[in-house]
Amino acid sequence: MLCIGENINIMSKTIGPAIREKNAEPIRKMVKEEVNNGMDFIDLNIGPARKGGPETMEWLVRTVQEVANLPLSLDTTNLDAMEAGLKVHKGVPIMNSVSLQPERLDRGIKMAKEYNSNVIALLWGKEGMPRDENERAVHIVEFYQRAMDAGIPAEKIWVDPIVSPISVEINQVKACVAFMGMLQEIAPGVKSTIGLSNISNGTPDHLRPWLNRTYVCMLIHQGVYSAIFDAYDAALIDIARGKRPDIQEVIASVMEGRTVNTDDLSDELLKYYKSARVLTGQILYSHSWLEV
Repeated sequence: MLCIGENINIMSKTIGPAIREKNAEPIRKMVKEEVNNGMDFIDLNIGPARKGGPETMEWLVRTVQEVANLPLSLDTTNLDAMEAGLKVHKGVPIMNSVSLQPERLDRGIKMAKEYNSNVIALLWGKEGMPRDENERAVHIVEFYQRAMDAGIPAEKIWVDPIVSPISVEINQVKACVAFMGMLQEIAPGVKSTIGLSNISNGTPDHLRPWLNRTYVCMLIHQGVYSAIFDAYDAALIDIARGKRPDIQEVIASVMEGRTVNTDDLSDELLKYYKSARVLTGQILYSHSWLEV
């Protein structure tokens, strides 16, 4: 699975001020660390960037590419800022993202074609968040057809089904996993990605890694191509690189309804087992799920 580092983010307490003040040194330092930690792409999240968005994204892309040769994911809802980044990016970036809202869809697809960019199809429809895996399927069919009609090949479309927090609603968590297993039948040849950390939003900080790592295993089991996540979580990177088949096997067993002898599990694997049961809806979420 390809790894996209999430840490260059305007919401970060350390990096946010550096982006706003155009202070390059903390950003360069973090980018070098993300590269050393094995990221394949680096996400540059400047948020809505309503004030000075194009200037900020252009500066940020130039700053990052001074110290890293990795392709970048240009993460903003401001399409003017997105285009400013596309104009100066060296190589093939990812547009993160284009939703199905009419005011974004046409221009976003046109930009992806013009700049020969990969584009994340964010499955946010005209009426907002899709309700289940079937509505996600309807959305990607529409995006896929529009992109293909514009001459964008399937392999440049990266589908984001929208991960939502387990602490809010289990059905969306399950729908995202179910959809990922359907994706290649619906839109052959596309790639996929997720904003992984969303799954643990609202959870105590010391518990978040267990949910993030478990959920990415579930999505790997369903064929996910990439994920945007914390570039400093070494255990998560090991999972993404296929170095923990023991964890993957326990979680696959939970997903497939196979019996797991918990007496044979280490303390670590038992935590993954319990986390998988929460994320598949077999037990209710609470902040104490690892203690049950």
